[in-house]
Amino acid sequence: MTAVIADSPYKQQIPDVGWWAGNFRPINLSGKLLGAHIAHAALILLWAGGMTLFELSRFDPKLPMYEQGLIILPHLATLGFGVGAGGQVISNYPYFVISVLHLIPSAILAAGGIYHSLLGPEVLEDNPTWAGFFGYDWKDKDKMTTILGIHLTILGMGAWLLVAKAMFWGGLFDPWVAGGGDVRVINHPTLNPLRIFGYLFGVWGPQGMAAVNNLEDVVGGHIWVGLMLIGGGIFHILTQPFAWARRVLIYSGEAILSYSIGGVAYMGFVAAYFASVNNTVYPEVFYGPVQAIETSAGVVTSRGWLVTFHFVFSLIFLLGHVWHALRARAIEAGFDFKNGDMVQPPQRSNLATAIDDSDLTLKLLKYLPIYRPGLSSFGRGLEIGMAHGYWLVGPFATLGFLTSLPNSELRNLVGLLSAGSLIVILTIGFSIYGTNNFARQAQTVMSAEIAVPGVPQTINTIPGWNQFTEGFLIGGIGGVIFAYLLLNSNAVFAAFV
Repeated sequence: MTAVIADSPYKQQIPDVGWWAGNFRPINLSGKLLGAHIAHAALILLWAGGMTLFELSRFDPKLPMYEQGLIILPHLATLGFGVGAGGQVISNYPYFVISVLHLIPSAILAAGGIYHSLLGPEVLEDNPTWAGFFGYDWKDKDKMTTILGIHLTILGMGAWLLVAKAMFWGGLFDPWVAGGGDVRVINHPTLNPLRIFGYLFGVWGPQGMAAVNNLEDVVGGHIWVGLMLIGGGIFHILTQPFAWARRVLIYSGEAILSYSIGGVAYMGFVAAYFASVNNTVYPEVFYGPVQAIETSAGVVTSRGWLVTFHFVFSLIFLLGHVWHALRARAIEAGFDFKNGDMVQPPQRSNLATAIDDSDLTLKLLKYLPIYRPGLSSFGRGLEIGMAHGYWLVGPFATLGFLTSLPNSELRNLVGLLSAGSLIVILTIGFSIYGTNNFARQAQTVMSAEIAVPGVPQTINTIPGWNQFTEGFLIGGIGGVIFAYLLLNSNAVFAAFV
């Protein structure tokens, strides 16, 4: 693909980035991007089919499935394929068939991906023809809404496929059936909306959706989810974006990418939590003990691999979402990443609302340390640093269980060291920002409308920013130490209660 787009007549639309940017290079070439999507789908199917065969080749029915480092087979077993009473594997043939059904279409999709990447048109024109149906312009808000609707509809059909498997195509494995569980058909899924949507509000347990403990609710939930997704998809296909969506959302290739990977990150975090605590959708007989990543013998279970993978990759996707969202907003505002500056003058716009333009809001903002009149740059940094240092210790100390530290004093020490380290990192970042930003501003005079209240001009210089940074470091470390001393003084406070 790289060789083809190098001589493209649309070369001016190709971002000047390295090969590592992947699909960001053909982001404005809809034909090439379609080829990349099809090729990715082929890779996914190839991995699923090949991994199924690999796991099947090393599967030992004498050992628990969750102790063999398996990921695909536990999912297929949960869907009721090849298992019987007690979760025992009674036939490997369904796994082989499923792998082949993934490998064959992967080859077909691979051919389509190669065609669109090398031979197909680089840009698909948006017109009434069949090929034009797949054409689009990122700035076309109506087309973007239609594409969203199509995706939602397909997701809804996917949810209903699980319903069909549970009700008509053999059923699902129910771990709560007497005798260690068995495969059964779900004839009466829960359709009561109060029961289903009660999970979202913690009515049936503090674990939310993960509190589900029967397959009737699971299948009923998928019926409702499919209905909402298909209904929402049809709605978005038939309508145009609302006025607020046109104002708030950014319509560009990078912005759509940021929205997409942000959604993937959210779903990944939910899946990681769900897999960690739920024993109905993720039965222990296939995935291992709940709320544990390894067995008592120290073997990492299928549940452990699943939860860890989802959490780590969700974190990476979340960082990617933030990165691309910031880039999309900067580009929309006219920032040129090559020159490191704005390529168009600031435009006047009226974004005032009843909240952000109210007298109360402006007064509250006016007396924040960064805006308050009469403070020195050092004093502003000192106040802001103290507040941040004080409040950062708590989260690190509270989450000390992630480091397997049951002792509260050790967790408090972890909070002290972690928050102090973060303050130092932030200080370094502030220093780098000030050195580069204000040096460039000294060379380039730009006219801009300053909002009220505005940051005092004394801080918008290299000396002033250096004083602010020094104050932030001293105040931040002081706030961290003060919070640490308070956490270790529980006995003193208890004496007064």
